[in-house]
Amino acid sequence: MSDQTGNDSSAFTSGRTVLVTGATGYIGGRLVPRLLDAGHRVKVLVRSPEKIAGVPWFDQVEVVRSSLDDSAAVEKALKGVNVLYYLVHSMAAGSGFEAKEKSMAELVAAAAAAAEVQRIVYLGGLHPRNTELSTHMRSREAVGEVFLSGPVDAIVFQAGVVIGSGSASFEMIRHLSETLPVMPAPSWVRNRIEAIAVRDVLHYLVGAASLKERLNRTFDIGSRDVLSYAGMMKEYAAEAGLPLRLVLALPVPAPRLAGLWVALVTPIPLSMSVPLVQSLQHDAVSAEHDIDNYINQPDGGLTGYRKAVALALGKERDGQVETTWANAGADADPLPSDPQWAGHKVYVDERTFHSDVEPSHVWTIIEGIGGRNGWYSLPLAWSVRGWLDKLSGGAGLLRGRRHPHNLVAGEVVDWWRVERIERGKLLRLRAEMRAPGRAWLELCVEPDGAGSRYRQRAIFFPKGLSGRLYWLAVLPFHSLIFPAMSRNITAAARKIASAEESVPTP
Repeated sequence: MSDQTGNDSSAFTSGRTVLVTGATGYIGGRLVPRLLDAGHRVKVLVRSPEKIAGVPWFDQVEVVRSSLDDSAAVEKALKGVNVLYYLVHSMAAGSGFEAKEKSMAELVAAAAAAAEVQRIVYLGGLHPRNTELSTHMRSREAVGEVFLSGPVDAIVFQAGVVIGSGSASFEMIRHLSETLPVMPAPSWVRNRIEAIAVRDVLHYLVGAASLKERLNRTFDIGSRDVLSYAGMMKEYAAEAGLPLRLVLALPVPAPRLAGLWVALVTPIPLSMSVPLVQSLQHDAVSAEHDIDNYINQPDGGLTGYRKAVALALGKERDGQVETTWANAGADADPLPSDPQWAGHKVYVDERTFHSDVEPSHVWTIIEGIGGRNGWYSLPLAWSVRGWLDKLSGGAGLLRGRRHPHNLVAGEVVDWWRVERIERGKLLRLRAEMRAPGRAWLELCVEPDGAGSRYRQRAIFFPKGLSGRLYWLAVLPFHSLIFPAMSRNITAAARKIASAEESVPTP
């Protein structure tokens, strides 16, 4: 590695200026507040700042709107930055995927050198050496190599399955374990896996910012707790209080078939489940523990797998999930301005409901919609539509929501994504289900005399003839679901109001 940064190791102290890419993702969204707590000045580079507008740390960071393929904008954002966190990895597939990922890393590496950044920190995947890897694992390795061979010192962490509330790996293990007491599975379930708790990943990432040594190398990080994938599912079942799970390893790898099965029984869509399964085709165990020589283990030591599962389940029960896999990677596709959707054929199903309930109580129900709270009308119909969506490769209803009561822009709610939220007034959800067109659901409330006026709109932009036929096909279901939904939301709000009135005054 050439020394072109012009900076010596004496500058590596606490209170550094860092830039985080991938701040809208699962790891990045959790890393930012921990960097702030560690005393660092934090900048985030995101394509859609509105996706993080509702997070608690938004006003404490400098937000730069840009994409990573704009070299001039990236170099400008990196001016004055000491450490760059590169936490971006697409789960997309198709021709040119690997080349695009590598090209973007090369652009960022060059911009970092031009801006005299001192260190790049990258989170890659844990994998065996000298083995043919899956497309996505190979791409992650190639990105790490770009940084290690570039002009800026790089620390490349290599982690296996990350266990934490809201992580894709955790959701995959959870749903597979809970769905089937007896599970025929491909041979890769016998592979040895060293998982790592998300809190320990964040501990190492934060520690990398303040290391004084000049380092340009990879570090394997893990829990030192090695299990087979089947063993991980059994341990999950034991921690979750489920009966013993029997996993039958069949003598076939079948990654694509397994990916399809995972997409059907878990919230993970097919586009993500296949690369996740492919990454499990080999053992993933640390080959070295050199990180101990540079960053102390967390207080109390590394988190074992069983404890990591317990912590993840506890966070969910307490409604403390910070970020989820489902909120990463998708940018908003804004709805054209009302009332004229120029250039589009548009179908609208609008319902209004007047009640004597205060708007604040109605809003409580609106913001808590979906997930375990449901959709306040014909649960079976919603469930059937969700399974049809899963069978076609869509998101289905299994993604749930991060928090049972609070939402921010960019979050998922089952097969929807929050596109806009005006707290106390409006919630706009954009559909991510498979359909021949684009769909939104708007839920609004406003004062109406001594009560409130609830308005609900389903909006659909059909694509071609199939989109128009689709809308006609779902109209009978809309006539059953949507009127009941508006009535039941208002009724639920009335129960909240009644419960408050029944509480005696101290």
